Amino acid sequence: MENLEHIIIESGKAVQPFHYSVGMYGSKFFHELKNNRKFVGVRCPKCKKVYVPPRQVCGECFMEMKDFIEVGPKGIISTFTILRFAFIDPETGLQKPVPYGYGFIKLDGADTLFQHFIDVTEESKVKIGARVEPVFSKEKKGTIKDILYFRIID
Repeated sequence: MENLEHIIIESGKAVQPFHYSVGMYGSKFFHELKNNRKFVGVRCPKCKKVYVPPRQVCGECFMEMKDFIEVGPKGIISTFTILRFAFIDPETGLQKPVPYGYGFIKLDGADTLFQHFIDVTEESKVKIGARVEPVFSKEKKGTIKDILYFRIID
């Protein structure tokens, strides 16, 4: 087998300065996450589907949704991947340490899937259907980074 050279791409001190609004529903989600460590969703008045994070219009019924409800914080892994290839994190400009898990979590009481990091310290326990709970950052910023990752609890 021949020796292969890996290509390394660095972003150096490059930044991606941008700001955007998450709207009223996203603001409610992040406010509850930051101030109360709670996950909120919104329920469709017609089909009763619960969306997390909340959105204004039901994707199934096209009905306006206003009924906010608490969901989770625990849930199950619906699908996941374990990444073993390092890359430059566009948010920080630093190489992302590997391995790390990323998956779609179905929070208790929700009908949609929530994407986030999954702890892979005990890799053999990471599987579809595994129960998880969030691990919160000590620093509260009101962003998705208030959740460090989800850890396996069964």
